[in-house]
Amino acid sequence: MIDYDRFNKSLHHLDLQYKNYKNSGCRQNLTELDKEALAESVIHRFETCYDMLWKHLKRYIVEELGLVDVPNSPKPVFRLAAENKLLSSQVDQWLNKNR
Repeated sequence: MIDYDRFNKSLHHLDLQYKNYKNSGCRQNLTELDKEALAESVIHRFETCYDMLWKHLKRYIVEELGLVDVPNSPKPVFRLAAENKLLSSQVDQWLNKNR
């Protein structure tokens, strides 16, 4: 059984930090450096979630779907996930994280 607790916690922290970043414009006591640090924190949390997601997907594909020889990189894992209808949106959205 796959444990999603750490992934859920990471998503929750991403959501909280993103809200904090969005509200930073209203906080006059923050310097530009503080605001930049908040933005970098959101980016880092997103990258952590993205990394955890493709690794969880890979594990699910191997353990639950029984596919073997699944590559150990995000793009092929997301393509396999899309082929097996594990994503709620088009695979291109998942592969283009640098938009």
